Amino acid sequence: MLKNKSAIVTGSTSGIGLGIARSLAAQGADVMLNGFGDKGEIAKLCEDLGREFGVRIGYDAADMSKPAEIKAMVAAAEAAFGKVDILVNNAGIQHVAPVEDFPEEAWERVISINLSAVFYGTRYALPGMKARNWGRIVNIASVHGLVASVNKSAYVAAKHGVVGLTKTVALETAQTNVTCNAICPGWVLTPLVQKQIDALAEKNGWSNEQAGRELLSEKQPSQTFVTPAQLGELAVFLCSDAGSNMRGAAINMDGGWLAR
Repeated sequence: MLKNKSAIVTGSTSGIGLGIARSLAAQGADVMLNGFGDKGEIAKLCEDLGREFGVRIGYDAADMSKPAEIKAMVAAAEAAFGKVDILVNNAGIQHVAPVEDFPEEAWERVISINLSAVFYGTRYALPGMKARNWGRIVNIASVHGLVASVNKSAYVAAKHGVVGLTKTVALETAQTNVTCNAICPGWVLTPLVQKQIDALAEKNGWSNEQAGRELLSEKQPSQTFVTPAQLGELAVFLCSDAGSNMRGAAINMDGGWLAR
C-alpha cells in the first residue's frame, strides 16, 4: 500500500513509535527512525527492519527539544529518500506532580517535546508535501488530549495542544491531498507507562502485575493494554486512500476509557 512512500517516525526506537514504524515498513514505506538508545542496538534494529521488510531504514538522533535538529532531521530524510511523504509525530515524555510542585524545567521540557516538536516537524515537512500534493501527518496525542488526569498538567496541556494543532493543520490543508489527524491512545505498555506501573507498585507494595491491573482498572474498561501494533495499523489506515478524507480527527483507541 505504501510502496515508494517514505516516512519519519519520531521517538521510534521503542514502544509506540517502533510499532508504527514496523507497520509502515510492512506496507512498503522507507522509514527514518528517531530516538535515543544504544548506537549498536539502533544500528542492528535498522538492519533487521530493512531486511525483514525489504525497505530502506535510516536513523536520525535529533533531539526533539531542539528545533534546529528537527529541521536537520527532515532535511536528512529528504536527502536519504528523496522526499518525506509521511510524518508521524510520536516522541513524548512524562512528568507527574501537582501543579504547585511541578518543576518549571519539567514543564518546559514536556511542552517542548510533546507539543512544540509536533509544530516544528510539521512546519518543516509540510512544504514538500504540499509541493507534491500528497502527504500524511499523524500526530500521536493521547486520551489525555481529550480528558484530564490529576498531577499531569504539562502532559495534558501538551496533548490537548496537539489535538488543537492537528485541527488547524487539517483546515489549512483541507483542499489538498495532505491530511493531518491525531491518534489518542489509552494505556499502552510502553517504557513511559512501565515507569508509572513501577512507581505504583513501589508506593503500595504491590507486585508489578498487580500494579498494572490497578492502573488499567482505574481508567480502561477493557482491562487490556492497547498495543503498539494496533496503533501501527491505525496509522497505516490514515495513510491509505481509504483515510484520505479523514481530516482533523482525534481518534481514541483506549479500551473504552472515554466511553464511561
